[in-house]
Amino acid sequence: MGKIGGFLEIARVEQPERNPAERLHDFNEFVETLPVDGVREQGARCMECGVPFCHNGCPLGNLIPDWNDLVYRDRWREAIDQLHATNNFPEFTGRLCPAPCEAACVLEIREGDAVSIKQIEVSIINRAWDEGWVTPQPPKVETGRTVAVIGAGPAGMAAAQQLRRAGHTVTVYERDEAGGGLIRFGVPHFKIEKWVIERRLEQLKAEGVEFRYGVDIGKDISPEELRAQHDAVVIATGSRVPRDLPVPGRELDGVHYAMEYLYDRARVLDGNSPESPITAEGKHVLVVGGGDTGADCVGHSLREGAASVTQIELLGEPPAKRPDDLTPWPRWPVKLRTSYALKEGGERDFAISTTKLTGNGKVEEVHWVQNSGQPPFDAIPGTEESHPVDLVLLAMGFLSPEQDLLEGLGVERDARGNAKAGAYSTSAEGVFAAGDARRGQSLIVWAINEGRQCARVADRYLRSLPAVDPRDEESAGTSDRFGSPDLGADPPQIASQS
Repeated sequence: MGKIGGFLEIARVEQPERNPAERLHDFNEFVETLPVDGVREQGARCMECGVPFCHNGCPLGNLIPDWNDLVYRDRWREAIDQLHATNNFPEFTGRLCPAPCEAACVLEIREGDAVSIKQIEVSIINRAWDEGWVTPQPPKVETGRTVAVIGAGPAGMAAAQQLRRAGHTVTVYERDEAGGGLIRFGVPHFKIEKWVIERRLEQLKAEGVEFRYGVDIGKDISPEELRAQHDAVVIATGSRVPRDLPVPGRELDGVHYAMEYLYDRARVLDGNSPESPITAEGKHVLVVGGGDTGADCVGHSLREGAASVTQIELLGEPPAKRPDDLTPWPRWPVKLRTSYALKEGGERDFAISTTKLTGNGKVEEVHWVQNSGQPPFDAIPGTEESHPVDLVLLAMGFLSPEQDLLEGLGVERDARGNAKAGAYSTSAEGVFAAGDARRGQSLIVWAINEGRQCARVADRYLRSLPAVDPRDEESAGTSDRFGSPDLGADPPQIASQS
């Protein structure tokens, strides 16, 4: 795999980024890739590991050493076949995944020296689109069975594509006005431009997937009606109930969930501006929460021209280097990371507990105290502070999927409120769950994997039903989107599904 000894000769090169001072003035993607020769060199660094731990780090089980080697050898057409064999949407993961595969790379034993897998991945799929190698793959055989997928995010899109390629009739119901879920509305344009998502949605439509936008299951269509119209239902709604901040003053104007703000920004940029969009322009902005969503709020606020932006985190500041006693290789390291947004501006602070928000009908001041940095986050006496603030964005994660839908579909829930579906089948016959709706808030790479695996289980169920027409009995189970045995089987190495 790769060049023998290449990792000793060639240094890791990070993905190039546009200058922060430049990119603050637009909403275009700011992460770029190396030229072809540079990407091939990075692929050459992939060593011939006896056990490639990158497989373990990737929830999709991407065949990383295989396509690294193919890129190094300039065999890009074969590389996209290997990449698409496990990942429906590598342009999504190549842009948005935090790359746990790189944390698990054997070279990462020497911290910071992993193969630049994410950059190679996105380079392969970009080349594939440019060359016209990504084409619709409609099924060769129709099963006559129908499936409803609730939610057009990454999990729903992956499930829909897999099920359609297996020959089922698939309808995706999405309450928003466009597909993509959080990567369409919650992730900023400057991290993933929305034509990238539209391009994949068009591929799914060309394969025969029907999308019904602006349809809220439970309001526009009852769960009973939905189940009556389809042989199976896949819940892929995500985990959309946000965690709140239970402090005095939470009810003041100017205090919003992060997704309210990010959805408004996305719609403004798409030309579908709400009547009174939330804006950070000229305001002192406080972002409560130190994760990716909080960083996206910081990035948008800076681009809007906020007077100041401060991001606070409940937890204490992590160590600068991987703590081997806590998160040794190949585990995901808990260490200090500076987001792209903080490179652009703004301030952050750790171990902060918000105590109250004050103002005359509208938030004007935040009050906080330093804490111990770890549970139970005891307040440190004498560290109380207050700061002026005009906009507070709550980016503290999500609790669960919306409960009304699960209840309406008769789905049993776990202690956290997620759909209880250990092997993707729920307590309601013919109803399946995938993505954050099943496992809770997680990474985009997990969402795609969940959609793929859920499709296998749903396909197995659909093929167990009596044939729609006696003439279908011979064809049932003989073909899927790979041209291999049905999705319920455990196929050997699967071919390209670009």
